[in-house]
Amino acid sequence: MADSVFHTRSLGTPAEGLRDQYADGKAARVWEVFIGDKNSRTQHYKDFLVGLLRRKGCRTVLDVACGTGIDSIMLLEEGFKVTSLDASDKMLKYALKSRWERRREKAFDEWVIEEANWLTLTEDLGTNMLNEGFDAVLCLGNSFAHLTDSTGDQQDIRLALNNFKKCVKPGGLLLIDHRNYDYILDLGYTPSKCIYYNSEHTTEIVTSVLYVNGRPNLVTLDYLLDISDDWNKSDGDNRINEDSRSQFRLSYYPHRLEVFKDMLQDTFGPRSTHTIYGDFKPLEEIEDPAFYIHVMEKYQS
Repeated sequence: MADSVFHTRSLGTPAEGLRDQYADGKAARVWEVFIGDKNSRTQHYKDFLVGLLRRKGCRTVLDVACGTGIDSIMLLEEGFKVTSLDASDKMLKYALKSRWERRREKAFDEWVIEEANWLTLTEDLGTNMLNEGFDAVLCLGNSFAHLTDSTGDQQDIRLALNNFKKCVKPGGLLLIDHRNYDYILDLGYTPSKCIYYNSEHTTEIVTSVLYVNGRPNLVTLDYLLDISDDWNKSDGDNRINEDSRSQFRLSYYPHRLEVFKDMLQDTFGPRSTHTIYGDFKPLEEIEDPAFYIHVMEKYQS
């Protein structure tokens, strides 16, 4: 008999609140191998991010979706003071391991890593850590789309964006991105190209779209990977069977560009500055980008 249940994520993932889609540990391990270390980050991405932060005079950075810590490590090595957050303790363990291994370096010894939920972000940070805010808040790698619209009115999405704004000091930046879901919804498939990392592993992405009352509510991506060589290097505690290590599923809320643009503008107000890039290029220079990157500059009175 065919399985009549459609699972929106890999099994073992909790369903309450801001879902940790890496909670079973297997998806976190597969993802960590798939994206590689900081050296797998594309030079174009590094130049864009570091260059923008330096041009804007940013020093303190809050990475609200740090995952395994790859971007945070890159920024630490570039001289930024970084605070790293994630809702997944299974992902954070890789960041914590990196901090421990490099604890003799001052930047890593002072690296703050915490588990936090976007819906309770300011409370999770606390007044001491939040202080007057950060020069830049980052939510990159299509991470924000993990937060789905469970109420149908985008209440949680707006709450999270407002919490991000509270963490940005006046004159500071929010960098947030999402896949080109307009392209995915209109054409029905997801390009495997990723602008963030140079993965050595063959990738196929099978795309499913869930509609609720005629509106797209969830995009589910099945990542089919060949990571057998890397997995064989792991110790016995990390090994899982062939099927599990080569496939995992993640679900995302499909943000339409114009709708998301309006939400950001509503959150930050009309006097904020909003710039959108497609695959790190000005929009007029690229057609059908894989990702949209939004840069919000908070108004400074």
